[in-house]
Amino acid sequence: MKRITRNRISSARSAFTLIELLLVMVILVILASIVVPKMSGYSEKARVTKAKTEISSFETALAAFEVDCGRYPTDQEGLQALVTQPQGADGWKLGGYMKQIPATDPWGKAYVYHFPGSHNTSEPDISSSGPDQQDGTADDITNWAANK
Repeated sequence: MKRITRNRISSARSAFTLIELLLVMVILVILASIVVPKMSGYSEKARVTKAKTEISSFETALAAFEVDCGRYPTDQEGLQALVTQPQGADGWKLGGYMKQIPATDPWGKAYVYHFPGSHNTSEPDISSSGPDQQDGTADDITNWAANK
């Protein structure tokens, strides 16, 4: 008699009812609906931060280039002048000012470099078209605007 009772008790404790399973699934759906929207914006914020950081690094390296060479790189020399010595850049620091220039911004487009700049008259303009990949829109990341 004890053996029958023990089997009934153990089988009742080891199984979940349909209501318990549904309750767990409802809880998981509620948690996912709260967490997923909050996490989805972080990757875009990280890309924006990366672009701002890279533009700031360009500015620092360009300032050192200007101090050593007495000028900023031309449009033709571009940001690559921070890695490989352009002709006529007397005083260029051996080893360069950056190890490498990122091939593209975080959205896969090239950074735009102009000197003399149209926004910064005495310094170069550096920009990324930002998340929408359209130049001249509000989400552009630049070294001259308030979003800097």
